[in-house]
Formats: sequence, structure tokens, C-alpha cells
Amino acid sequence: MRKIFLNLGKQPLANSFLNDLSKKTLKNEFFYNLKISFDIYSYLVSVHTPVNPKRQYTNKYAHRASESKTMRNAFKKIAYKLNKKFKPNLIMEIGSNDGVFLKNFSPKKVVAVEPCKNLAKLTRKKFKTFPEFWNIKLSKKILKYKNNKFDLIFSANTISHIPNLKETFLAINNVLSDRGVMIIEDPSLLSVIQNNSYDQFYDEHVYVFSAIAMQNILKKFNLRLFDIDIISTHGGSLRYYICKNNSKYKSTSKLINFIKLEKKNKLNKFLTYKKFAIKVEKSKNQLKELIKKIKLKNKKIISYGATYKSTTVFNYCKINSNLFDYVTDTTKNKQGKFTPGTHIPIISPKIGINNTVDYAFLGAWNFKREILNKEKQNIKRGLKFISHVPKTHII
Repeated sequence: MRKIFLNLGKQPLANSFLNDLSKKTLKNEFFYNLKISFDIYSYLVSVHTPVNPKRQYTNKYAHRASESKTMRNAFKKIAYKLNKKFKPNLIMEIGSNDGVFLKNFSPKKVVAVEPCKNLAKLTRKKFKTFPEFWNIKLSKKILKYKNNKFDLIFSANTISHIPNLKETFLAINNVLSDRGVMIIEDPSLLSVIQNNSYDQFYDEHVYVFSAIAMQNILKKFNLRLFDIDIISTHGGSLRYYICKNNSKYKSTSKLINFIKLEKKNKLNKFLTYKKFAIKVEKSKNQLKELIKKIKLKNKKIISYGATYKSTTVFNYCKINSNLFDYVTDTTKNKQGKFTPGTHIPIISPKIGINNTVDYAFLGAWNFKREILNKEKQNIKRGLKFISHVPKTHII
């Protein structure tokens, strides 16, 4: 039974950057109602009514994981760790994006799954790539192709995007070897609650997992959670280590202690999420008030990063080009376009970060350290950053 606790209102697809603002384009812009619910039995937090994935993961998908130095380093580090620890003979990645993780392995050992055809074109230059959605049918197709099961299946920020968890984990069980390990990285629900980072909820994040919810879900599919890493990626994520029920791996004390921590923070209680919703509304009001005060002083405000998270913030808080002059982003295929729903122009930081800018909203707050280090000179001359995480403040 699922109970709604948060309504983030009318939202566009986070990835649907507009090429222009013509009447035809605006008329065809897709919106949905973003409501978040809690399952009182499994403790799973999810978008109440998910969007059809075929609307989201197209041949125009904008996100490129390798364009972030932080992400390149993170994937290189975990690839080395997993290779050393599990010594896999055969590796598969579900949601390979532009190959930023897989490039750390021999192509002979690797199979990539990437439904976004523009990204699949990038990975297939080096790796065997299946440009399809992950499901049971595809798992059988890959088994037939390889005639062997996988010792390591990796999936970063992808499993939380797939509405049908039953299909997802049955397919994983189908291709995972008896000694095999499935590694999932996704945003941590505990971090979301502690940071008040409601912008982790958008159309692609169908689920924001907790360890207790993940443990409950896996039981249904002859799989189990045996270890966990707490990582800083995306403002606080969890790395789940999953194996088959009959596997040799024992549950670690790290996992046991983290589940105790989640229960201590009452992630298994609906009241926790009702309180969170109150904090979210307060955050919205504080952010709008701060921005309006700055604008009354005739200061120039932009946003730093045309992120999917900022799509949620802009549309929920009704922030548009009347408040922000533009958004800067290093991703070239976002430049020259407009933000989903709020239609703020997106330009290159080489043009947009200049002496005329007084304040920049941290749309990419999860890369705060990297951004502040990069913008040292602008900060020295007086540029200030605004963040809404964990509360509205000026950096």
C-alpha cells in the first residue's frame, strides 16, 4: 500500500531541453504531476505515477557522465576496486551511458546495455552494446550471445530509473552467475532526508532507495544484499552489493550497522516523510524570498548547471527567466537550448561566467567542491553562490 506524502506539482521531463520557444514547441511540451509516495510494507519511496521510459530515454538523451571530472575519477576508482576484489571473467553494465565506467576494462570481457541510441553509438565503438531497455527478453538474448553468465553486473544511477522492479531483478537473476555480484549505485534516501534534497525526485528517479527497502525487494527474487558502501556521489549515494541467496558472501557488519542507522532515522515510518514534506515547502518559500530580495537590489543572478535536479527546483519554486538571466552548462548539446518548463536560456560558462554576474544558483550542488575550486578567481572578485541544500543559504 502506497501513501502520497509530497506533491512537487506540474513538472516537465528533466531531460527535455527545448530547442526554441515557438508556439508549436511550447504546445508540445510534456508535463506530468510529480507526486512521491511511501510503501508502508516494503518501505520503498517512489514516484507515485511513473512516466513511460520510452518518452525519457531517446536518441537525444543529453547527460554525459564522462564530462564530469568527479564522475570520471569515481568510476575509475570503483572499476579498479571491483576488478581486484571479485576478479570477474565477464562483466555487464546496465545503463552504460557514454562508457565512462566500462573503458576501465578489456572490451573482450564487457557487454554494455544502453537504451539511448545516441549514447549506445558511443559505447559500441569499443564494446558490444545492446541499445535496448533492460528486461527478461533482453537478458535471454544476451545469454544466448555470450553462452555464459556474468560474474559482475554493474549499474550506476539506472536501476532507480526502471519502473518495473520485478522484471528488472528477474532478468538480473537470469544472467548472474552463482559466484557473481551485482553492484548498484543510486542516491541514498537517508541523504535526501538529511539534506532536504527534494530535487533528487524527478521523472527519471522513479525510486530513491533505502537499504531497508532494497533488502525487502530482493528477497522476492532469490537475491540478497550482503554489503554496502556509503559514497559521496550525487550528494550522497549508496553502493549495494547483491548476490544470489546461495552465494558464499556473508552480510557485513557495515551493512548491518547502516540498516540500524536507517531505522534509527525512522526511514520505515510514514511520519518521517510527512515531516520531510513540511521542510520541503519551507525550503521553497525561503529560496524564492532570497532570490526576490537579491533582484530588488538589481543584482544579476544566473544558475550554474542545467541539471535534472534544477528542473525540479525551478518548476516547483516557479523560477524562470524573470529571476535568472540564464543557465550555464559545459554540456555542448544543452547550450543554445532552454530549460524544461521554465524556459531559461542555456549558454556556455565561457560566455556566461563573467564580471557582470553577482550570484549563481548551484544547480549542480552535488559537485559543489569541484565548482568552487574551478571558480576561485570569480569568487575572489565577488561572485557568490546560492544553494538550497541542506537549507537556503549564500556561500
